[in-house]
Formats: sequence, C-alpha cells, structure tokens
Amino acid sequence: MPSSPEGLEVPLWRSIAVFRFASLAYVGVLVLRDAHRYAHPVAAGGVLLAMLAWTGVTTAGYGRPAGRRWPLLLADLGVVLAIMLATPWVIGHAALSSGVPTLTVAWLAGPVLAWAVSGGRRRGAVAALVLGAADLATRERIGQSSLTGVILLLLAGVVVGHVARLAVEAEARLQRAVELEAATRERERLARDIHDSVLQVLALVRRRGADLDGEAAELARLAGEQEAALRALIGRAGAAPDGAGDARDLRDLLDRYASATVQVAAPATPVPLPGRVAGELAAAVGAALDNVTRHAGGRAWVLIEDEGETVTVSVRDEGPGIPDGRLAEAAAQGRLGVAQSIRGRVADLGGEVRILSGPGTGTEIELTVPRSGR
Repeated sequence: MPSSPEGLEVPLWRSIAVFRFASLAYVGVLVLRDAHRYAHPVAAGGVLLAMLAWTGVTTAGYGRPAGRRWPLLLADLGVVLAIMLATPWVIGHAALSSGVPTLTVAWLAGPVLAWAVSGGRRRGAVAALVLGAADLATRERIGQSSLTGVILLLLAGVVVGHVARLAVEAEARLQRAVELEAATRERERLARDIHDSVLQVLALVRRRGADLDGEAAELARLAGEQEAALRALIGRAGAAPDGAGDARDLRDLLDRYASATVQVAAPATPVPLPGRVAGELAAAVGAALDNVTRHAGGRAWVLIEDEGETVTVSVRDEGPGIPDGRLAEAAAQGRLGVAQSIRGRVADLGGEVRILSGPGTGTEIELTVPRSGR
C-alpha cells in the first residue's frame, strides 16, 4: 500500500510540539524562581500565558499540512520576536545584567525548528539568525554564553533542516519502490495471461505461414510484427510513471519500432530524458529506420546505451551500405532525409551523428545527445 506523502514528516512536527511544551514548562519554572527579581512580575505572568496560548495555536496549526505555510510560519517568528523584545522591559535591565535568563530561553527555538522542517537547512538557518540577533539585542552584555546559544540555535536549524530534507527524499524513494513493485507484479501477471493466449496464437500463425506463399505469407509476416510489438508492450506494461516532471523513458518511445524485422535492445533500467530530447531523438531513430526500409531492406537492430552524461542510440542494418559521396549527392538533389531528419534533429539537441558504412558491410548510424539537451 503506498505510503502517505506526509508520512516521514509527521513525527518531526510532533516532536516540535513536544519540544515547545517541554521548553515552556522550563520557562515556567524559571519565572517562578526569578519572579521576585523582575521589574514587572505580573507582566511576566501575562507573557507566560501568552506563550502557552501560542504554543497551543502552533501545535494545532502545524498538525495540519495546510497550516505549514508562510502565514503561520511568519506569525510564529513574529510572536516569538515580540516576546523577546519585551523581555528587557518585563525583566528589567538590572536583572538581565546580573544574569537572570531571558523569558524565552529555549522556547525561542520553536520557530527555528518549524522553519527547518518546512523548508530545509537554508530556511532553518535564516530563522535562527533572525532570532539569534534579536536575542543578542535584548542583552546588556554579550558574553561567550550568549554567543554559544546563538551558535547552538543556528546548528539546530541547519541539522534539523537537513534531516527533514532527507526524510522527504526517503519518502519519495519509498513511494517509488512501492510503485515499481506493484508495476512489476502487474507486468508479470499480464505477461503470463498474454503468453498463454494471444502470443502463442500469433507465434503459431507466423511459423505456419512462413512456409506458404501469397496472402498466407503476408499474414504470417504481419503476425510476426504484431507478436514483436506486443512483447515489447507488455515488457513496459504497468511501469510506474517517472517522477521527473516531463521526463520520458527513451525505451518506451523506441520500443514502438520493434517488429519482426527490427530488434530493439535497451538497458534493464529506465533511460529518462527531458520530453523534448526524448521525442526528437526517437524521431531521428524513426527516420533512420525509414531509410533502412527504403534502401537496405532486411533486418535492423537498435541499441540504446546510457552513458551518464550522454545517451547513444545505434541503428544498424545488413544492407548493401552507402557508397562514398551518396549522402552529399542526395542533399544536392534536395533529398534531405539524413541531413535534416537525422543530423538536423540531433544537432539541435547539441549532439552528434556518426555514420559508419561501406560497400556490402551494412550501415551503422550512431546518434549521441547530451542528457539535458540544449
């Protein structure tokens, strides 16, 4: 069963809620201990109640995915900043100078953690720097302990943000793995069913008709082509969609050319390319296969090679080959199939085309394009 997109983030938000209540309890203990030293102890009680109320609001708000957005994130940061800036008036400069802790103490880390979980390391670092600067501004003297607190706050934002992003990536990979497992099972079931019925019939027609003449031979040829196309189709059936936006698996596009006379060999893993790159490269391969049909006849082989930064597709036939100067002569006569349909498409993608051919040795066309296109 596919997991929820929020699955691995939920424990992080719950941990933030627990931290805020626990740190607020610590603030309450300090207020009770030091209230007699405050310039306005009654105001300190009011601020404590406001902190309790806001902790409840953020716990309820962050508990829903819709609440983890900018309005609540900015309000959270603003409320904590307001309480921090009120600290010198509530506690008094004399008490702060003598070492009395500020009102927020560890509670101020709540927005930093929320920003980090919602947006990663950078967002957590921004919140930590804003609150750290405000904390230093409320102190009469900036000592080593004050700077240490700011550094710890910054580290918390960065580390928690990093863990949150890892959780999101792990969730996406888990979702992908579940989808691939389900797709594999469906593909295997479909392949068994088709193999036991349609493919066996097509294979039988192809074998029996191969020894006959006339329309029976033509039917056998068509049955063979449909058998090859159907085998290629069920080889991709049920495949999970790519998660890269408009990325396309080049294997799916080139498998459409598979037939009794065209064999397509591809890696076992997907070959994702941007949609435009995959479409243009597949069109160039189709143009090369059209040339094979018109000029070479016989069989053709298509090989896909994923080389990391580049992808190479080779189209090879067993025809008579291309005589020297024939391509230049065809271009001069206005027949621009190779020049435009193949070379032109690949050049527009920032790739290159190599044609290896000789009399009686067949022809091999290599189309290499960068993965990102141009």
